Amino acid sequence: MHTVVPPRRLTAALAGAGSLLLPLIAAVPQAGAADAPQAAAASVAMAVAPYEYLGWGNPQKPTDVMAATGVKWFTLAFILSDGGCNPKWDGSRALTGGSDESAIKSIRGAGGDVVVSVGGWSGNKLGEKCSSASALAGAYQKVINAYHLKALDIDIEDTEFSNATVRQRVVSALKIVKTNNPGIVTYVTMGTTPSGPDSNGKDLIKKGAAAGLANDGWTIMPFDFGSHSGSMGSATVSALEGLKAAVKSAYGYSDDAAYRHIGVSSMNGKTDESDETVTTGDFQTMLGYAKQHHIARFTFWAVNRDRQCSGGGSAGDSCSGVGQSPYAFTKIVSQYAG
Repeated sequence: MHTVVPPRRLTAALAGAGSLLLPLIAAVPQAGAADAPQAAAASVAMAVAPYEYLGWGNPQKPTDVMAATGVKWFTLAFILSDGGCNPKWDGSRALTGGSDESAIKSIRGAGGDVVVSVGGWSGNKLGEKCSSASALAGAYQKVINAYHLKALDIDIEDTEFSNATVRQRVVSALKIVKTNNPGIVTYVTMGTTPSGPDSNGKDLIKKGAAAGLANDGWTIMPFDFGSHSGSMGSATVSALEGLKAAVKSAYGYSDDAAYRHIGVSSMNGKTDESDETVTTGDFQTMLGYAKQHHIARFTFWAVNRDRQCSGGGSAGDSCSGVGQSPYAFTKIVSQYAG
């Protein structure tokens, strides 16, 4: 474990912190012609939904972030196992009836919505605790039903990611979810090397293609590389090109279609690697790439850190560790229009 732990790496022990995590959106039926403009607008908005962890890092009120940046959607983390094949916020809080549901209602009341993220680095993972694809799909469905979700993010990391059996279970479960929820958007988020997905990531994508999983966005987290050369912006572009090649090869897509099925979830400011600092300039590089290739998703970890540290402090759960204006990274991401 690194010394500076980003929220994505947090353990489920923070579950009792009392703040809120936010779930996903209403699974909608296939849009008809009259619904197409609204569906297209929602698709673009959810593509730029930054992560916010409301149980960590002195979180900002989502509605304040919306007012300051124009962002309408958030990716809220994390749904974990309660020890069995049952989903709860941080593995401990019920899906409905608490602060998490209240937060989602406030976002929706302000004209926004949420993508709920399942998984993360630490804690009990549903992919491991559910013994079959059908059981795992049932756990995902509980989350979808709780909030009438339109989108779901599976953040597959650590032991979920390294186990081939679990990778297959996640893919097969998502295929069931896609079948049972026409129109739902799914993202699969994973770590990467500077040249693209590692062997586990490539295998996951191949398993998805072999299963006929029409995943909307294979998303990489281009940080915590271990080592890299050049700027974090250029390393991210290199990683995205590797991801695009893997998706194109597995699915037989054209170049254009492959780009439209990949995404990036960066980290703002200093990461938990001493040689990594992701600047607003790096985010501008990513924005240019996203605009050029019309990628499926451009987001980052996390809104909690999108502010300068007070008193010259180092990066942590509530600040980026770099000089910046408030929400500088969120405002760059919000410029992406699909």
